[in-house]
Amino acid sequence: MERKKILMSNKSRDIESKSLSQIAWYRLKKNKLSMFGIAVILFAVFIAVMGPLIRPDGTPYSNDQVLEITTKTPGFSVSLLHIKKNQENKAVSFWESLTVGSENDFTAVPVYDYSFEGQNLVVEKYTGGNDNNGQIVKYNLADVVYALDYNTEVKESKGVLEFITVNKEKKKVSIDELIAEVKEHNIISKTYYLGTDKYGRDMLSRLMAGTWISLFVGFISVFISIVIGITLGALSGYFRGWLDDLIMWFINVVWSIPTLLLVIAITMALGKGTWQVFIAVGLTMWVEVARVVRGQMLSLREKEFVEAGKALGFTNARIIFKHIIPNVLGPVIVISAINFAAAILIEAGLSFLGFGAQPPQATWGKIIAEHKGYLITGKAYLAVLPGIAIILMVLAFVLVGNGLRDSLDSKSIDDIPPV
Repeated sequence: MERKKILMSNKSRDIESKSLSQIAWYRLKKNKLSMFGIAVILFAVFIAVMGPLIRPDGTPYSNDQVLEITTKTPGFSVSLLHIKKNQENKAVSFWESLTVGSENDFTAVPVYDYSFEGQNLVVEKYTGGNDNNGQIVKYNLADVVYALDYNTEVKESKGVLEFITVNKEKKKVSIDELIAEVKEHNIISKTYYLGTDKYGRDMLSRLMAGTWISLFVGFISVFISIVIGITLGALSGYFRGWLDDLIMWFINVVWSIPTLLLVIAITMALGKGTWQVFIAVGLTMWVEVARVVRGQMLSLREKEFVEAGKALGFTNARIIFKHIIPNVLGPVIVISAINFAAAILIEAGLSFLGFGAQPPQATWGKIIAEHKGYLITGKAYLAVLPGIAIILMVLAFVLVGNGLRDSLDSKSIDDIPPV
């Protein structure tokens, strides 16, 4: 019995020597499922932050369509001829290339076979059939490699081509040099690791682009819900009386409306678009936060440290936001993690119904909606892959939320870190 008291005493001293955040992090690290969820979230954040810089298709919204290669299976490879667009390149800042992406300065043409005839490149276009039988097209080598002025005449003299570029530069290049340039830089082999969608877009790039929407709708909506929920919950629980009755009436009214229907109504009022979805989801998720904060506030307002603050002449605002709110952040953090998962599901549902971010913006729900007809064919993966992405992201936040709930349990003195 004496030994047990000594062990409990040692544990109490260990708890006193560590902050609550240190103890919570120590417990969270021991939860393997929660750490798996954190790893998935960090990986998704990396994809979202790096954006077009790491996507195979770095164009805006990963919307580069090659209609000749629609609905190709994962691992599909094809040769693409890059034909320079006859226009000046638009300067793109690093920030724009990171957040939006940059347009290609070439047009991609799938090629089955090609050969060179004098100053021309002769290609057989790819059709995707067992017997290709594609259209035979001739391209001038100079027009493939350089952006030329419209109506520019290309002259050949003794194996040398003379022409004028878009920048008004006169060039003389030998045909042999142009052939070497085309072989090295303009005809490439590209592999689509997750195949292509029904518009010939890279499926992997579209899924990566959809990560941005899912994470940001969760972040913005949770931020809005925390601000509104903590404010109304704190005012209701601290002041009570008629203000508590009014706020609780409003909470119960919002609580009684189905979330998805309320989001659709707000979206219809604000308009369809990315930011409208962020705001609409956030305006429907504050109720849970407000109810929890109110309950915690009703309990904490009777504590001695609150009475001491009043005796010292502290204002109600200081007592609420500086002394009480920090003590209710634990449950709020747990609810926010679960709300994050719920926001991802709601956004996916809205995009599936057509109320979310509008094309060509890639969203997981929209990708499922576009390819739901393939579920009964041999290409069900077109709708299954974004579904798996949604499941993984939601599961990750649920696991992290459960881990935070256990690690923030201050009543347990088990699994405390060593001093």
